[in-house]
Amino acid sequence: MKFYFFENSLQKNLHQPIYLPFKKPFSQKTHSKYIQTATIISENPESTSNLNVTHDSNFNFTPTSIPYSKLLSQCTISKSVNLGKEIHAHLIRFGLLKDPKNKNNLINFYAKLQFFLYARKLVDESPEPDLVSWSALISGYAQNGRGEEAALAFQKMHLLGLKCNEFTFPSVLKACTSKKDLFLGLQVHGIVVFTGFDSDEFVANSLVVMYAKCGNFIDSRRLFDAIPERSVVSWNSLFSCYVHCDFLEAAVCFFKEMVLSGIRPNEFSLSSMINACAGSGDSLLGRKIHGYSIKLGYDSDMFSANALVDMYAKVGNLEDAVAVFKDIEHPDIVSWNAVIAGCVLHEHNDWALKLFQQMKSSEINPNMFTYTSALKACAGVELKELGRQLHCSLIKMEIKSDPIVGVGLVDMYAKCGSMDEARMIFHLMPEKNLIAWNIVISGHLQNGGDMEAASLFPWMYREGVGFDQTTLSTVLKSVASFQAIGVCKQVHALSVKTAFESDDYIVNSLIDAYGKCGHVEDAVKIFKESSAVDLVACTSMITAYAQFGLGEEALKLYLEMQDREINPDSFVCSSLLNACANLSAYEQGKQVHVHIIKFGFMSDTFAGNSLVNMYAKCGSIDDADRAFSEIPDRGIVSWSAMIGGLAQHGRGKEALQMFGQMLEDGVLPNHITLVSVLSACNHAGLVAEAKHHFESMEKKFGIQPMQEHYACMIDILGRAGKFQEAMELVDTMPFQANASVWGALLGAARIYKNVEVGQHAAEMLFAIEPEKSSTHVLLSNIYASAGMWDNVAKVRRFMKDNKLKKEPGMSWIEVKDKVYTFTVGDRSHARSEEIYAKLDEVSDLLNKAGYVPMVETDLHDVEESEKEQLLYHHSEKLAVAFGLIATPPGATIRVKKNLRICVDCHTSFEFISKIVSREIIVRDVNRFHHFRNGSCSCGGYW
Repeated sequence: MKFYFFENSLQKNLHQPIYLPFKKPFSQKTHSKYIQTATIISENPESTSNLNVTHDSNFNFTPTSIPYSKLLSQCTISKSVNLGKEIHAHLIRFGLLKDPKNKNNLINFYAKLQFFLYARKLVDESPEPDLVSWSALISGYAQNGRGEEAALAFQKMHLLGLKCNEFTFPSVLKACTSKKDLFLGLQVHGIVVFTGFDSDEFVANSLVVMYAKCGNFIDSRRLFDAIPERSVVSWNSLFSCYVHCDFLEAAVCFFKEMVLSGIRPNEFSLSSMINACAGSGDSLLGRKIHGYSIKLGYDSDMFSANALVDMYAKVGNLEDAVAVFKDIEHPDIVSWNAVIAGCVLHEHNDWALKLFQQMKSSEINPNMFTYTSALKACAGVELKELGRQLHCSLIKMEIKSDPIVGVGLVDMYAKCGSMDEARMIFHLMPEKNLIAWNIVISGHLQNGGDMEAASLFPWMYREGVGFDQTTLSTVLKSVASFQAIGVCKQVHALSVKTAFESDDYIVNSLIDAYGKCGHVEDAVKIFKESSAVDLVACTSMITAYAQFGLGEEALKLYLEMQDREINPDSFVCSSLLNACANLSAYEQGKQVHVHIIKFGFMSDTFAGNSLVNMYAKCGSIDDADRAFSEIPDRGIVSWSAMIGGLAQHGRGKEALQMFGQMLEDGVLPNHITLVSVLSACNHAGLVAEAKHHFESMEKKFGIQPMQEHYACMIDILGRAGKFQEAMELVDTMPFQANASVWGALLGAARIYKNVEVGQHAAEMLFAIEPEKSSTHVLLSNIYASAGMWDNVAKVRRFMKDNKLKKEPGMSWIEVKDKVYTFTVGDRSHARSEEIYAKLDEVSDLLNKAGYVPMVETDLHDVEESEKEQLLYHHSEKLAVAFGLIATPPGATIRVKKNLRICVDCHTSFEFISKIVSREIIVRDVNRFHHFRNGSCSCGGYW
C-alpha cells in the first residue's frame, strides 16, 4: 500500500518526532502527599461529568487501587484537560505507565481531546506494538476530521505488523470517508476481506458508508445487500448516506423497506428521515414521521426533537417548529440555532431576533452559526445598530476572522446601506471567497453604486477567485443601470468563453442588459436563440420593447406567451400597460386590465400604478381615477401618476386639489410629484400658484429645484408672455441651463412670435444639441410667422446642407386591437379612398358650420389654395377621418400625435366634435385635448 504524507512534522522519521515536553506538576517534597479521588456524579444531568480531586495527607491508600480508567473516562467526557494531565503525572510518578491499560486510557484521552502530539508520543514510546493504543490514536484522528493523519497512523501500524480488528477498521474507513479517498478505501476493504472481518456488521456498515460517501452507491448497496442479518444500525448507515448526498427519495424508499421488513426504527432512523423531509420540503411526510416518533416514544429524544425543529422551520411551518422547540425541556445550542435559522430563512426576522434575545437570557451562549443567523435577521429589517452590537460581541469572542461570520457582517452592513463599513470588513477578511465577492458587488448595486459594482469585477477576476452566475448577473444589472454597452458586450463574451451563455439566469440578464442599453436587436437575438423561454426572459424582452417605443412588438410577444401557456406576473402586466400607454392603445390596455383582474394582481401596487398611468396616457382620466381609487396602499408613485395624469388632461385645479389631499394623507412629494404639480399649473395657466409651489419646494419639502422644475417654471412664464421674468430666472439658476430649459423658452417665443428671445434660445440649443432638427424648425417657424422669409430660407438651406431632416408629423389611432399610423398626405392605407372621401364630406360640413381654414398657420411659402390643401391632409385629420369610418357612430375617437397639434387642426376638431356628436381625444407631445360639443378641454391654452 502507498500512503502520502502532507504535514512536515509527520514527514520526518516516525521514531524521532518533535513533542511538547511534559512538566512535572509536583516537586519531590510532595512525596508524602497522596491523592484522594472521588467521582462526584449528581442526579442533575448537567453535572454528571463533574469530577473533584482533593489532596489529603491523612488518607492512606495503595496507589494501584485508584480507578484511573474511570477517572480518565470522566475527564474525556467533561473535557477536563488539566485534570487529565495531572492524572498522567501521577501515573508517571508511581510508575503505573508500564501498565498497558493505563497507557491506552491516556492515549484515548489525549486523542479524543485533540492533543495528538501527547497521544502519538505515548504510542511511539511503547516498548512493544499495541493494537489498542494504535486503534485509540487512529480513532481520535478520524473522529476529529484528521483523515490524513489517521491514514498515516494506519500505515505505520500496518508496517509494524499489527493486524486491525473490528474496532480499528471502522476508524480507518471513517478516515477514508472524510478524505473522500476511494482508492485508500479499496485497499482497506481488501485487508478487511483478507483478515475475515467483512462479516462483522460494524465493519460492514462502515464499508457501506465509505463507498456511498465516496460516490460509489452501486458497491455500497451491493455490500449492504450482502450483510446476512441487517440490524437497524445497518439500515441507518445506508439511508443516512443517501440523505447526506441529497438522494432523498431513495432514502425514504429504504426507510419504508426497512419498516416493512420488520425492523423497528430508532431515534437515529427517524432523525435521518426528518432531515430527508427537510431537504425535500415534504411537510406532509415530515408530519407522518413526527407522529411515528411519538408513537415509538422518541418525541422526548433531543436528537429527534432538534431534527423536527429544523424540518418544520425549513419547510416554512414556523408555528410547528416553535411548538416542538417549546416542548424541549432543556434546548441546546442546536435547538436554538435551528429555530432561529428557520425564522430567518422565511423572513420572519423580528421573530428570529426575539428568539435570539431569549436564547441569551437562557444562559446558552450563541456560537458563530447563531450570530450568522442574527446578522441575516438584522440585514433583513435593516437594524444596523443591533448589527453593530453583534459585531462587537463577535470581536470579543475572537471569531471575527471566520469566513462565514465575515460574509454575514459584509451582507448586514451592505443591506443596511453602510457600504463603507461593508467594504472595510471585506478588506479585513484574510480570505475573500466567491460568496464574499458576490455580496460586496451586489451590495454596491443595491445602494446605487453601479459603477463601483462593475469596477470590482475586474479586480475579482485578477485575484483568481473565479465567478459564477450570480456574479455575472449582478455585473450585468449594474452595467444596465448606467448603460455601458461596451462592458455589457465584454461580459457577454466572457459568459460565452466560460460556457455560462446557456445558463437561463445569464440569458435573462443579458436580454435585460442589452434592452436597457438600447440595443434591442441584440436582446431579440439572444431571446430567440435561447432554448428555454421563461417568464423572466419574456418580461425582460417586453420591458425592452416598451421602453424603446416598440409597443406593438411587446403586445405580439405577450400573445406568444399565451400560446406557450406562460402565465404573466404583475411585472409583465405593468410593462404591457406601459407599451399600451406609449401607443395610446386604449382597447388593448383594457384587455391587459382584464388579465390583471383574472390573475389576481389588482392588489399589486406596481400593477395599479401602471393602470393609472396607462388610462391617463390613453386619454381616459376617469378610468385612471377609478384605478387610482382601487390601489390598496397608495404611495408616492401612485399619487404622482394621478396628479401627472390630471395635469396632462388640463385639469390643473383638480391636480392641485389632489396634491393637497396627498399631503393631508401624510405622503410627502418627491421631485417627480413637484414636476407634475408645476405642469398642472402650466396647462391651466396658473402662474401665481406655480410661483408659490416653485418657491416653497426647498423650504417646505427640502427638495432643491432641478433642471426639470426650472424648465416648467420658465415655460409657465414664457407662455404667459413674461419673458423678462423667464430670462431672469434662467440667469439666476444655480447651474447651467440645459436643453429642456432653452427648449421651453424657444417654444414660448414661437407662441408670441418673439424673434429676439427665439434667436437667443435657438443659439444656446445649437451649442447643446447641434444635431437636433426641431430647433431649426421652430426658429424657422418664428421667422415665417414674422414674415422674415429670407431668414426662413437660410435656416432651411442650412438644414439641407447639413442633412438635418424635419421630424415628420405622425398620428396613430387604435381600431379593433390594431394601431394604424398616418403621415401628412398619406395614401398607403388600404382604405385611403374612403378616408379622403370622408375628409371631403367633413370639409363640406365644416364650411357650412362656419369653419374657415387658418392658412396663416401654414408657414410654407406657397399659394393660399395649396396651403389649404396641405392643412386638410395633416396626419391627425387623416386619423380622425379613419376613426369616423372604422368605428361605430357615437364612439370616442382617440388619436396620438408625435408633435404639437396645429391651430387649424385644433379648431377643425372643435367643429367636427359638434357636427358628428362624438368626443375626439388627441394626445400631442405636450398634453391631451378633449374635443366635445364644439369646445376643447384646454380652453384654447396650450
